[in-house]
Amino acid sequence: MRRILTLTLDSWWCFLADDGWAFASYVAMSALISLFPFLIFITALAGFFGSKELADEVATLLLQAWPKQAAAPIAAEIHSVLTGNRRDLLTFGVVLSVWFSSNGIEAMRVAMNRAYDVKEMRPWWLLRLESMAFVLIGAVALLALAFLVVLGPLIWRVLLHYFPQLSMYWHLFTLLRFAVTGGVTVVALAISHMWLPAGRRTFAQIWPGVAVTLTGMLICAVGFGNYLARFSRNYVTTYAGLASVMIAIGFLYLIAAIFIYGGELNAVIIRAADDRQDGAQKHIDEQP
Repeated sequence: MRRILTLTLDSWWCFLADDGWAFASYVAMSALISLFPFLIFITALAGFFGSKELADEVATLLLQAWPKQAAAPIAAEIHSVLTGNRRDLLTFGVVLSVWFSSNGIEAMRVAMNRAYDVKEMRPWWLLRLESMAFVLIGAVALLALAFLVVLGPLIWRVLLHYFPQLSMYWHLFTLLRFAVTGGVTVVALAISHMWLPAGRRTFAQIWPGVAVTLTGMLICAVGFGNYLARFSRNYVTTYAGLASVMIAIGFLYLIAAIFIYGGELNAVIIRAADDRQDGAQKHIDEQP
């Protein structure tokens, strides 16, 4: 328990020393700016496959973990983007959408490099291509997940038609849908820690930060939602007409800070493990 407390505090001080709050604002703004180009690309991709309704489901998946007060300000704008006619998948405009979407990935990379205290040696064009590849993979994965979410209830109704006794297990089916969504989030976080920063790390090295980040995000979503339910008027009196936008930015800011802290925690644990290994090796070398 004492070691856990020490690692937690060391990670916090490293977060502060590495300008974690400043990088959190950078990641939050980049993520918000990248969101709409990403959705434009997803809409075009869904239209290419002949099912624009999947894009609406993707937006629902992206926002379902948000507090409703934070999601509401941009939900209407997202709907406007998704209902537009965007079948120009292979045009220059959608290529630009992928490029601008990758800015959010690049912001996360910069923050993770700082958290893990590593220096980026790869050329900028390779990093940008990698980020754009992540955007493409993420878009396809979200569309596939949306397809499963849409198809799931249909499959369930067919099963109930032939096996009515399964109706008592509906709550397990709902739990499975949330588990799949959570699993996708875990995979995305693992990729962010393993491959975004310079160097390579194993899953055994990064899972503590992933677990803390996922737990922190859930707590933040619940806590921020409860705070807004009671004190949302504070935003109105402070930001006036910009209150709705600032609520979304504030939520993303907290999520980004938790994400960066997860990287700092992993870095502290890795350094502590390396120090123990070096100490053990030095002790062996000193043996007569």
